[in-house]
Amino acid sequence: MSEDVRAEMVSTVFQVVVGRGDAVEIGDTLVILESMKMEIPVLAETAGTVTSVDVAVGDVIQQGDLIAVVS
Repeated sequence: MSEDVRAEMVSTVFQVVVGRGDAVEIGDTLVILESMKMEIPVLAETAGTVTSVDVAVGDVIQQGDLIAVVS
């Protein structure tokens, strides 16, 4: 079973913390977004392996955009 991690709001990717193949636990930070001068961590909601990271630093993402997949 895999988890699609999607953006909850329009924001800019400030930092990508994980890479493809990294093991993550529930609550681990995957990326940090920036919106209205606030840093917003995006956390893993399931434990597993990051199978894709679909954003890069500086990307402007929209609500619902795919950020990463954890399997």
